[in-house]
Amino acid sequence: MKLLKLKLFIMLCMPVLLAFAQEFKLSDPKDIALYPQQNEYRNTLNLSGIWNFKKDSLNVGEKEQWFNGLKESRSIAVPGSWNEQFEDTRDYMDVAWYEKETYIPNSWKGERVFIRIGSANYTAKIWVNGVPLGKHEGGHLPFAFEISALLKWDANNRVSIQIENVLKPSRVPTGGATAGGFFNSNPRANFDFFPYSGLNRAVLLYTVPSTAFIRDVTLKTDFNSTTGVVEVKVEQEGKATKGKVTISGDNQKYEANISFSGGKATASVKIPNVRLWSPDDPFLYTVSVTIEDGKNTLDHFSIETGVRTISTNDKQILLNGKPIFLKGFGKHEDFPIFGRGTAYPVIIKDYSLLKWVGANSYRTSHYPYDEEYMNMADREGILIIDEIPAVGLYFHGDTTELKLRQEICKQYIKELIMRDKNHPSVVMWSIANEPFPPNISLSPKDVKPADPKSTALFAALFKLVKDLDPTRLKTLVGVMGGPVEWLALSDVVCINRYWGWYTNPGDINAGTALLSKELDDLYDQLKKPIIVTEFGADTYPGMHANPPEMFTEEYQTAFIKAYLDVADTKSFVAGMHVWAFSDFKTGQGVIRFGGMNYKGVFTRDRRPKMAAHYLRSRWLKKEKE
Repeated sequence: MKLLKLKLFIMLCMPVLLAFAQEFKLSDPKDIALYPQQNEYRNTLNLSGIWNFKKDSLNVGEKEQWFNGLKESRSIAVPGSWNEQFEDTRDYMDVAWYEKETYIPNSWKGERVFIRIGSANYTAKIWVNGVPLGKHEGGHLPFAFEISALLKWDANNRVSIQIENVLKPSRVPTGGATAGGFFNSNPRANFDFFPYSGLNRAVLLYTVPSTAFIRDVTLKTDFNSTTGVVEVKVEQEGKATKGKVTISGDNQKYEANISFSGGKATASVKIPNVRLWSPDDPFLYTVSVTIEDGKNTLDHFSIETGVRTISTNDKQILLNGKPIFLKGFGKHEDFPIFGRGTAYPVIIKDYSLLKWVGANSYRTSHYPYDEEYMNMADREGILIIDEIPAVGLYFHGDTTELKLRQEICKQYIKELIMRDKNHPSVVMWSIANEPFPPNISLSPKDVKPADPKSTALFAALFKLVKDLDPTRLKTLVGVMGGPVEWLALSDVVCINRYWGWYTNPGDINAGTALLSKELDDLYDQLKKPIIVTEFGADTYPGMHANPPEMFTEEYQTAFIKAYLDVADTKSFVAGMHVWAFSDFKTGQGVIRFGGMNYKGVFTRDRRPKMAAHYLRSRWLKKEKE
């Protein structure tokens, strides 16, 4: 009888035990190297649209096997942040579930099928037809898994995604702690923008050939006089033995044969009378790769890229060997209703306004943006400082949390470079924004030396960047009062400065005097080009005063003018990025009226303030000089 009771107990508990025993593999950055492409050998299916959604505030969904079908769910848009779509989810950062059923055609059978999630903030687990697939930590970057073995052909298939966005000190960006930061907010984050949750970018299914497929293509460009050179590295998985690289553009075509050894092949293609990529002429060549087994073509992939070089001397950033001054903004992926969700009309509008105002660059503050931002930058000739989500890092406190943050930063670097390494628009990698030392002082005369351990951690991240991509510049963005030792590791010194706003409030002259002296001191110490990557003033739209007062459009304009005037007197200042391109949502706090940062020169819905008109007149005038 006891044995019978034990068997019955095990049978009753088995579903629960199985739910907790599920294994989820980790994603491989190699699987996001090439964006899904439709051609004669590959297929894509975009799952964006209306999904089923359900909050799981008690975190019981996995135990209750919600991956076998959501009950009492509601509809939600993907892509899109859940915080902007419902009244009861604005500040919700806990567990929630997404579900979508999609038909898989029999014509895909025999191919390798993958699912690719563009961004799930912050952690995600995936099931296909109730079977555990994989998991990923970290928002703002894609991840992919093969799902071929889990599919039902010529039938509907269920995709279930569990997402959790709890703000924790062990995560990047950090949450649940202030760590010496300026901003106490609800939700409690160690950064000054809203911590949007959910599936913020497209979810795609795609296929690659099963016999052999192109897994990765890495392009490095250079030129000598009028001849361009494109170094092409191809990695394939399968039975391909050789292939061909074709580069076309300007009604010309250049080819090179490749042979694989250990799944890898390289080619060097020369382009006579090359058209170099630049903001003035963002010309793109098409690089096409085909692979074969000696008899048949097995796979094909095409990439658009530009031929250009990026380097520095002791005072300037050099694009194609010539000095270029980076004028532009820090910005955010943020728009009403969409939150951080991809909105293609907003991308088009943003680039239209960047051109209108005369900007040639921006930083992806403070995380990687949707890939379409990168594609548009390639086409429009906009230079990008591409940043991982490491905002508000700190190095004191719990050592286990510090180790976890360092590891996720390394993961972000690998994923970001894997994703964006072939974009000519990307000229610089940024590994952190405003890392905070302990006991920070807002006086430039009282900057404390860095803890050598923190400097070593940054040095390790910079080494990883250079190992993965030696062709681009590297930087981190320093906070007011931050140590010089961190800045010294960069190729370009990037600093955020608000003298005359957070200090010396209302006194622009005192602020610019501090700025001028600090710039001189930094250059004397480091002898590297400097970009002021943030400077600006909160400005409530339509608020005016004469003479200018803080929070008015006049003060913002005067503040920006004064900083730009100082930069014009420094030959070593290689760029000025206004903070910010547009107003954006933050958590609620006493210094964030209406839960908004109003430092944008455009409003959140992209209407220009006085400062935008001023920048347009100044920047476009300089272009003509």
